[in-house]
Amino acid sequence: MHSIGELSRRTGVKVPTVRYYEESGIMPPPDRTQGNQRRYDGDGFERLAFIRHARNLGFSLHAIAELIALRDAPDRSCQSAGEIAKAQLISVRRKIARLRALETELSRMFEGCDGQGASGECYILAAGRSHAVRHRPRRARAGQAHEACRARTGKAQEGPDPALT
Repeated sequence: MHSIGELSRRTGVKVPTVRYYEESGIMPPPDRTQGNQRRYDGDGFERLAFIRHARNLGFSLHAIAELIALRDAPDRSCQSAGEIAKAQLISVRRKIARLRALETELSRMFEGCDGQGASGECYILAAGRSHAVRHRPRRARAGQAHEACRARTGKAQEGPDPALT
């Protein structure tokens, strides 16, 4: 039997989080000593390790609860588990696509200015303004800073990514 502190150290899950998982029902209530201290057996350790791994994969607590219910009923079909994992994979792929778009935009901003001019002519700052002000055409918002950077660097710079505006 393990104390909550030992369980926390062994799994890397903080004590308040273990308590939260108990309150939310994804961790069963542990046995208690006569002094009312929580005591966890090997199953509690395995359950918490499973929860931590699932959280690291980005699963919601609701999805984890569903996965645990399937895990606790070994005779049930694993189709639901596959559907839950597929939904998470789709979500992760969408996040990756958004991050790639952000990377592209940040690269364009970074490459658009050599950092030598005044902030009023900075391509990075103009690109940021172009995303904050949506009612004016993009060329009008970033055009002057774009031209200033082009004049300093001698190369044409692309404007902000229209997909992110």
